[in-house]
Amino acid sequence: MKSLYLRIYLTVVLVLALFAFGSGWVFQREIEQERGRSDGMFAERMAAWGDLIERSLPGTQAPAAEQAQALQDWSARLRLPLALDSPTGQRIAASESFVRRQAEGAPAPVAVRLDDGRTLWVLRFGPRGIGARSRGNAGPGLGPSPIPFVPREWQRGAGLVALLAILFVAVSLGALPVVRRLTRRLEALKQGVDRFGAGQLQQRVEVSGHDEVAAVAASFNLAATRIEALVRSHQSLLANASHELRSPLARMKMAVSMLDHATPQRREALMREIETNVGELDALVEEVLLASRLDAAAAPLAQDKVDLLALLAEEAARVDAQVDGAATTLRGDERLLRRALRNLLENARRYGGAEVLVELRQVPAQAAIAIRVCDRGPGVPPAMRERIFEPFFRLPGHAEQAGGVGLGLSLVKQIAIAHGGSVRCEARDGGGSCFVMELPARP
Repeated sequence: MKSLYLRIYLTVVLVLALFAFGSGWVFQREIEQERGRSDGMFAERMAAWGDLIERSLPGTQAPAAEQAQALQDWSARLRLPLALDSPTGQRIAASESFVRRQAEGAPAPVAVRLDDGRTLWVLRFGPRGIGARSRGNAGPGLGPSPIPFVPREWQRGAGLVALLAILFVAVSLGALPVVRRLTRRLEALKQGVDRFGAGQLQQRVEVSGHDEVAAVAASFNLAATRIEALVRSHQSLLANASHELRSPLARMKMAVSMLDHATPQRREALMREIETNVGELDALVEEVLLASRLDAAAAPLAQDKVDLLALLAEEAARVDAQVDGAATTLRGDERLLRRALRNLLENARRYGGAEVLVELRQVPAQAAIAIRVCDRGPGVPPAMRERIFEPFFRLPGHAEQAGGVGLGLSLVKQIAIAHGGSVRCEARDGGGSCFVMELPARP
């Protein structure tokens, strides 16, 4: 989990770094383009000023005072600090603004060389100077700035870089606890899965939040609950089955030991006893296997079109029970439904006396079909109407001689649930019990 935590965090930091560098590179390109455009505009402007001032200035043979006066006039008109040097490099004149700004430490002036050899100096307020160009090629040449200064675009760029750096650090520090909290929840989920896999079936994990990690934790808890119930059910099933197997095996062992010394009549009775015990073992093993398959739900149920009335009539004839109802069909596994109805009818005949009634009814309000198997037996105490559907549970006083091992009603419940239905036990008016199995009506 630590490696996952580091990978997630480093991924976030790397994405932020790429974003910051990409933004800086794009802004730098924009600055370069803006500076190129600004320098071009300034060069054109300086060329135009040079041409204009050169045509308006007195010639080199004019008195210095006259040249100085003309320079002062153009400085005032253009609002630019200007200075003029002779062809030999001697200063002829300088405007007051030029002298004042030089005294204040202004950037180096830009030189514009005139055709007559004189040099016009201009203190610019905008970007840095441009390299000198030949007057013959593109207007007056612009001399290089000896002392470069930082333009406004660079200042704005430095501010953006600082802002991106601050944002990068802030998001990186803020992402650390978020990523750590996420991976901590994943670590807790992993620990819970490890404990559950080690055999602690009661282990559950904490579900916090409403994100995908919380959904995984909730799914794990649900799966763990189902697996625990399934394992507990199988453990109980095997424990009870092993207990129930002892009785017929013990009887068979005793009968076999008595065969050698038994009379012919007694031998025949012992053989019938052995056959009965073998049949009981076979039925017990079959019911255990069926219960295990229903618990595992390894294969989907068949979707046969089952005629319930005909199925009830066939099974009721086996125990001489009465059937009341209209023709009804639904989709389901005919073999399992037959087994459930047979178990209910045999249970009613075994414990409920001679009068067994089967009713088949539609329940429109619930879109279901109800099968009621009623008897006139001693009934089931209210406190035990749920427990009788547990595997191997039998009511007190019902000895093994009555038949069955306590799996019949448990199988009925499993089959009903597998078909999306339910089963319950109710008291019957006038005495006795009614077992009601409701199945969804799916014609």
